[in-house]
Amino acid sequence: MIQNFPIRYVNPVFRPPSEAQSLILPVTNGCSWNKCTYCEMYTAPQKKFQVRAEDETLDAIRRCGEQMGEQVQRVFLGDGDAMVLSTRRLLTLLAAIQAQLPSVRRISSYCLPRNLRNKSVQELQEIRAAGLTLVYVGAESGDDEVLQKVSKGETFESTREALDKLGSAGITRSVMLLNGLGGRLLTKQHAANSARLINLTQPEFLATLVVSFPQGEDRFRQGYPQWQPLNQQELFGEIEQFLEALELKRTVFRSDHASNWLVLKGVLGAEKERLLSEVRRAIGDPESARLRPDWARGL
Repeated sequence: MIQNFPIRYVNPVFRPPSEAQSLILPVTNGCSWNKCTYCEMYTAPQKKFQVRAEDETLDAIRRCGEQMGEQVQRVFLGDGDAMVLSTRRLLTLLAAIQAQLPSVRRISSYCLPRNLRNKSVQELQEIRAAGLTLVYVGAESGDDEVLQKVSKGETFESTREALDKLGSAGITRSVMLLNGLGGRLLTKQHAANSARLINLTQPEFLATLVVSFPQGEDRFRQGYPQWQPLNQQELFGEIEQFLEALELKRTVFRSDHASNWLVLKGVLGAEKERLLSEVRRAIGDPESARLRPDWARGL
């Protein structure tokens, strides 16, 4: 164990499941938007948004280089949206990572679409060339009514524009959608417009999670009092509608987050029919579908 660890963390710390082996390097505290009513990640008082001092981050990178040398191969820039930083600051931090941690092969971060509005494709190309090659975009839905009810602060068009910018810059996009976010009232348009968003932008990675509220639904229902949760079979029906509408060339699809009852993995569109058959088996014969038991969902 490293004594006097060189990075100051403000708990709780979050990162995507695929960043389990990454060095988590906070460049902000919390999330600059932090109004989404479905999200509980940055609601603790100590997670109030703040950009971390550049000198502190540069010193942490230097000390990581001294203590870990060539052990670090992946870095995830935390907390909720590193892309809120100016292009200049991002380039400065990325250059320090490349200099102090020479074995790093991948740098990634979360990305709010709103934080790309003032960044050009050329700036994003510079950021990619400096090492940030993958971002996780929580689109959640492609439906404007759903997005408004959950205070996402985005629209179909703002999300599409951000994903297109990232794609044009050569930055790999991992897009996340929330199964069940529209509830029974908006399930069909949530599925249809989410598929339309994905078809238009063709992201490299796509994941679906089931909306859940470990700390209770009160905050969510303040903005969407008519929301009724989908039961397990209705969630599968929504995923079936979503998959049916997808027209993708080569997108790696994962529905294996702890929140999902039905684990799905494949490449779309090559494996679209197989994935649909697995969903339909879960609808028609749940006992044969090897569903994840409630106790294993880790919520």
